[in-house]
Amino acid sequence: MHEKYVFAASKSWCIDAFDKEFGKSPNWTLITSKDDLNYENLLGIKPRYIFFPHWNWIVSDDVIDNYECVCFHMADVPYGRGGSPLQNLIVRGHKSTKISALRMVRKLDAGPVYRKTSILLNGSADDIFQRMAPKIIDLIKVIILEKPVPKEQVGEVTYFQRRTPDQSEILESMALEQLYDHIRMLDADTYPKAYLQLKNLRFEFLDVKKLENGQLSSNVVITMREKDE
Repeated sequence: MHEKYVFAASKSWCIDAFDKEFGKSPNWTLITSKDDLNYENLLGIKPRYIFFPHWNWIVSDDVIDNYECVCFHMADVPYGRGGSPLQNLIVRGHKSTKISALRMVRKLDAGPVYRKTSILLNGSADDIFQRMAPKIIDLIKVIILEKPVPKEQVGEVTYFQRRTPDQSEILESMALEQLYDHIRMLDADTYPKAYLQLKNLRFEFLDVKKLENGQLSSNVVITMREKDE
């Protein structure tokens, strides 16, 4: 009898990776809705592991307590527990980081570690996520094959605060290098883009590039501000 697995994902970059790697296998179930990730539904699947490459919602205690849930966090834990790790790392000047495969526990990003792998933080947020996807797939394969016992995190714990949409605003105080990082780290689907607000106009920036003369080039989307904002 083959083991069953669940892939719980809420972003297109990891759903595409699932479709490519596991989509045709009867041993895998893809869940993309928080309503479908419940204890009763999982009873019918009986998964050996539930993998969370990117999940937007809190996982219920009955799922965490009854199934081996593996989440993937873009930080070298225990450094960088918490929200918006990609953006928080770039703001702090990091050029690379680790993807940590963690046993999910009730406390956020505090679980023991199965494996870690390195990833560079250059390019747009979308570029980074596209590079992250195959690395997560590789980690999943290792966990399924080797069934490692996760080890408790060691070191000083530091936390990242989840960013709010208001923090995407471009500030006059930003130097060009800061502006470059600010635009690229927010440039992915569903993320609040870097923006400027001018009276009733909103300017959103994406596809930023460095030019040879030291200047920046970026595409801009301009929209009218809603009257009730």
